[in-house]
Amino acid sequence: MDTLNTIDTQNSNTDSDLTASDLTASDLNDNTINADSTAASKGQSIIDYGKRFLGTPYKFGASTSTTKNFDCSSFTKYVFKHFGITLPRTSVDQSKVGVAVSKANLKVGDLVFFSSGSRANGSNVTHVAIYAGNGKILHTYGSPGVIISNLNSSNWKKTYLKARRVL
Repeated sequence: MDTLNTIDTQNSNTDSDLTASDLTASDLNDNTINADSTAASKGQSIIDYGKRFLGTPYKFGASTSTTKNFDCSSFTKYVFKHFGITLPRTSVDQSKVGVAVSKANLKVGDLVFFSSGSRANGSNVTHVAIYAGNGKILHTYGSPGVIISNLNSSNWKKTYLKARRVL
């Protein structure tokens, strides 16, 4: 029989032992909800932190060690690093981490990828953004720099490729 160590916050016991049979379906669902809400909370924290950089200029190939300017992947790398999540440097490499998520199931904090701009061929990843909820993305792309855009606007809807969840 599996034994689970838990913390009893009401009685301040730190070594209460529960068996799997002591848990109800409600307890298990509560844990799932807590895990989901923790990820949602972290996703919102990522967006809130990233918004601090609204208007920061775009510069292709920007360093990941400065906040004077960003390119799309240096921005996502910098923002996620603040929360202890290490992302690769390029949007192509970032598009290979985490788990795939459908556009219909996007959650705040998911990475979204596009084939847009002069290097795009319609199927290659050339841009990354962070899903901000309510059909919006937080990213940097040309002027005015870091911005919130509508994922369903003609350009982003047309060039959308895929999304990945790293939270």
